[in-house]
Amino acid sequence: MTRPDGWALALSAILAGAGLTHLAAPGVYEDIVPRVLPGSRVGWTVASGMAELACAGLVAHPATRRAGATVTAVLFVAVFPANIQMAADWRHRSGLDPLIGYARLPIQIPLVLWALHVRRTASIRHPRPTGPGPA
Repeated sequence: MTRPDGWALALSAILAGAGLTHLAAPGVYEDIVPRVLPGSRVGWTVASGMAELACAGLVAHPATRRAGATVTAVLFVAVFPANIQMAADWRHRSGLDPLIGYARLPIQIPLVLWALHVRRTASIRHPRPTGPGPA
């Protein structure tokens, strides 16, 4: 039996938490959906939440971890325009909001690197031996 990968499970937990908050409180995320995207903001929010939950499940399971981590890295890059939208919209707000808006931008880099680390360290699944099993 292999030892569980703590980095992968932590990434999976963060993805699950983010996905659940997208579904439980979509209004928090709707305002940062880039305006250039077609369709409803709630639709994009729900879709991104479901994508995060799917990635969480893929990363959590050793057999799908490598592929899940790859998709997660792509997802982190794909949602970056929402962080740009947030920074642009919050730049004239008062208090800590502008700082929070701008601070989210560089956070995507370690998230992408984390997903790629999980991908690199995930075991490559080898096919099971064929032939007769134990009698």
